[in-house]
Amino acid sequence: MGWLSWFYLLFLLSTTCQFNSTCSSSNSSSSLSSGHLCHPEDSSALLQFKNSFSIIDTLYYSYSNRIISWQKGKDCCAWSGVTCEKMTGHVIGLNLCSGGLQGNIHSNSSLFSLGHLKRLDLSSNDFRGSPISSKFGGFVSMTHLDLSYSNFNGPIPSEISHLSTLVSLNLSQATVTLDTLSLNRIVQNLTNLREVNLDNVDMSLVVPDSFKNLSSSLKTLELSNCHFRGKFPESIFHQPNLRLVDLGYNYNLIGYFPESNWSSLLEMLDLSHTRISVDWHHLTRNFKSLRDLYLNNCSFVGSYPALPGNLTHIDLSSNSFGGQIPWSLFLNLESLVELDLSGNNYVGQFPEVDCNSTSNSSLYDFSKQQLVGRIPRHLTTLYLHENQLNGTIPSWLGSLPSLEHLDLGSNQLSGNIIEFQSRSLSGLRLSDNKLDGQIPRSILELGNLHYLDLSSNNLSGNVEFEKFSKLQSLWALNLSFNHLSLSFNHLRNNTRPQLELLDLSYCNISEFPYFLRAAPNLNTLSLSHNRIQANIPKWLLDLGKDSLGYLDLSHNSLTGTIGPLRWKNLYYLDLRNNSLQGELPIPSPSTSYIFISNNQFTGEIPPTICSLSSLQILDLSNNKLSGKIHQCIENFSQSLSVLNLRNNKFHGVIPSAFSEGNVLRNLDLNGNQLEGSLPQSLLTCRELEVLDLGNNKIQDTFPNWLESLPKLRVLILRSNKFSGEICFPKTKFPFQKLHIIDLSNNRFSGLLPTKYFENLTAMINSQEHGLKYMGGRYYQDTVVVTIKGFEIEMKKIMMFFTIIDFSNNTFRGEISSVISKLKSLKGLNFSHNELTGTIPPSFGEMSNLEWLDLSSNKLIGDIPEQLVNLTSLEKFNVSKNRLVGPIPHGKQFDTFENGSYSGNTGLCGLPLSKTCSAPHQSQPSSFQQEDDLEHGNGFDGKVVLMGYASGVVFGISVGYLVLSNGTPNWLVKVVGRKQLRRIMKITK
Repeated sequence: MGWLSWFYLLFLLSTTCQFNSTCSSSNSSSSLSSGHLCHPEDSSALLQFKNSFSIIDTLYYSYSNRIISWQKGKDCCAWSGVTCEKMTGHVIGLNLCSGGLQGNIHSNSSLFSLGHLKRLDLSSNDFRGSPISSKFGGFVSMTHLDLSYSNFNGPIPSEISHLSTLVSLNLSQATVTLDTLSLNRIVQNLTNLREVNLDNVDMSLVVPDSFKNLSSSLKTLELSNCHFRGKFPESIFHQPNLRLVDLGYNYNLIGYFPESNWSSLLEMLDLSHTRISVDWHHLTRNFKSLRDLYLNNCSFVGSYPALPGNLTHIDLSSNSFGGQIPWSLFLNLESLVELDLSGNNYVGQFPEVDCNSTSNSSLYDFSKQQLVGRIPRHLTTLYLHENQLNGTIPSWLGSLPSLEHLDLGSNQLSGNIIEFQSRSLSGLRLSDNKLDGQIPRSILELGNLHYLDLSSNNLSGNVEFEKFSKLQSLWALNLSFNHLSLSFNHLRNNTRPQLELLDLSYCNISEFPYFLRAAPNLNTLSLSHNRIQANIPKWLLDLGKDSLGYLDLSHNSLTGTIGPLRWKNLYYLDLRNNSLQGELPIPSPSTSYIFISNNQFTGEIPPTICSLSSLQILDLSNNKLSGKIHQCIENFSQSLSVLNLRNNKFHGVIPSAFSEGNVLRNLDLNGNQLEGSLPQSLLTCRELEVLDLGNNKIQDTFPNWLESLPKLRVLILRSNKFSGEICFPKTKFPFQKLHIIDLSNNRFSGLLPTKYFENLTAMINSQEHGLKYMGGRYYQDTVVVTIKGFEIEMKKIMMFFTIIDFSNNTFRGEISSVISKLKSLKGLNFSHNELTGTIPPSFGEMSNLEWLDLSSNKLIGDIPEQLVNLTSLEKFNVSKNRLVGPIPHGKQFDTFENGSYSGNTGLCGLPLSKTCSAPHQSQPSSFQQEDDLEHGNGFDGKVVLMGYASGVVFGISVGYLVLSNGTPNWLVKVVGRKQLRRIMKITK
């Protein structure tokens, strides 16, 4: 989709809410004392502590006003966040959660002179990587210590184990570590512990058995995402007072449930993303008090029986469960509040209300002809996204009185969107379905709605954006990729300061939404694939200077130049497919993804690009940029994955600054004026998959030293000045992953490299199946190849697409039959060389071959009858050779025309006019003969798509272009438009 996923945003939001909720709760316990005034030494220590920090007053640090209000001369016991002992006035409680503290805590901090502290909460501040001082172990009366999420760094000191009266310990954060020695001391000495939270603490070197002797008073154990390895002790579940266990996201943690003597008091269990074996039978039999069950991506034993009836929160997502959802299992849980079954393989439809039931709220499964439960009126959260559910959305979902979050995205639901009566709805996601009709009016009246995602459906209609004006709480809106037409006629004075995410891609917009000028918190903006024809307005360039992280204005008709980009935190910029001019704009150093292809930018790349140390993808292709390529790509060695400078006017040599450990995956310099030789430093690019250096002026011999690159899939050196023979491989298994090799239009000579053909493993037997493409999340690889005589830009490269093109060189000698081992090969072009000998009959074994061009060589002998077995062959050219004998007939050979055979005076039989002397006559072709059309690449300009047996064979090569987006115009650039129109006419 291109922008931050909804659930990542929701996670950030919910995390902030948790912090604020925790802080608010803690604050209520920090009551003001009565009695003696604050002890003067404590008052002085607190002020000194305050003055050692900067105080950041932002929305995130929601309680920064606590410490800001502290003033000298005032009773510190009346200060917010401070609790004093009534009789002595000593400070015994300090709650500075989310207090906006920024700075370091040193071991000589005045904080450690508050020797009477019993409760200390410093969570959710920024201590800039300070170590957790051993001085924290000096608070001998401490009962509650919370240092979580405050940017501490380094090991947890063993002195924490000196806090013998500690009841609650929270050190959660990803930047601290805990070793076995310190953990053992904590477990041994802190015998009063009831709550332990070490979420995200790196305990990769800790043996999980160290936890088996924890205090018998333990009620809460939170150890998620701690990098545990090994077997977790079963004895933990025998703790008599245990209420909560969270071991989630310890991916290498294994273990089993004990079969008896479980804690009957356990209320919450989270084993998500662990390898602990979950036995449904023991789980449901022993955990009678269970309320919250989180088993996302787990290993299960047995099928789930009836669940404990008091469950309120259930997460069984991402477990590959299939079949129909067992509605009766879940809907009969009267207390059910949250149900997450997303990321499974569930099929079927929702149950409907049984109108004949004595209860108006009974749900009926018509496929099974039975009641499955009652409408879950307490349900607040229902996540069913990423399944295969079909049918329509039932009306009862819109009437659930408590529903707050509904996610049905990425299914196969159809029909209209239902009306929603529930005013509690806060989040609604219905994206990636087959829903049609208009946006229901009721959705536009949900005043509590925070996020709304209706993208990638078939919704239609004209929508005036002012109709969303009632959604004053909305911070995220995605209407992209439907058939909507949006207008902003009455929004000149409308403002939406709370808006953080807006995606209106493919919404038929003709102007920039002016109301965005007053959206200071905007983080994500996508207006791509619209028809905006204008300069980028100045107010947009000033929008969200501190907040904007993602901007996509691609596929419009934007014109003019762009001034300096001042977004400080931008990480994604997409301006491709417009008509922008002038110098190349360079965003802030924080930017990781830059797409500016298919514009009209000129001049050299500004040297400021060298400051983008986090750059991962840089695509400047199809512009008019010139000059030399900066050597500073060395700066990007640890981050840059894609460098695409295709079709510009760069000159000079290819930079040699490829350092060890770089992560470069795609290097495309095709269509420039580069010269010199290939830099040997390319050998350091061990992640390289695509290397396209075609259409330059590079003068070198064949770079056989590239054969050792373990992941290279595409090698294009076409139309350069490479010369000489291709020698024997230097490694045992050269070019094992290679799918595409194009050496055409160079000066290579000598024999064909048979030894290389023997080792092209990916072409011998491709293991890739289905519609998989080369590339990653933000970038899919592009390549221009000659397919059946047409130079075609493939916007997506299917993993099973394999071709060899050695045309227009001076290779000599015979064609080895070893090539017939390349069973996965789709296209083979040896045309315009000096090859001799015969066509190997074994070529008839290459069952996947779709085009074969051997034209303009010196081949002799006949055309092997075995080639008739190539039922996928759509284009065949052996013209301008010295072949003799009858042309094979039958199957695909009945579709080839004169041009495939012209220039071979010894050939006879249809479609040629020359008859054979033997009584071997071909059947008339069903196509009208046409004049020969010779092309420089060996194929004529016409492509005839005719099938064998079952009718027309469209050919995978055309399928490559259509399947990706359904519209060939989005995917191909064809040299020869008349020929393309003819192809598409035939395929239609």
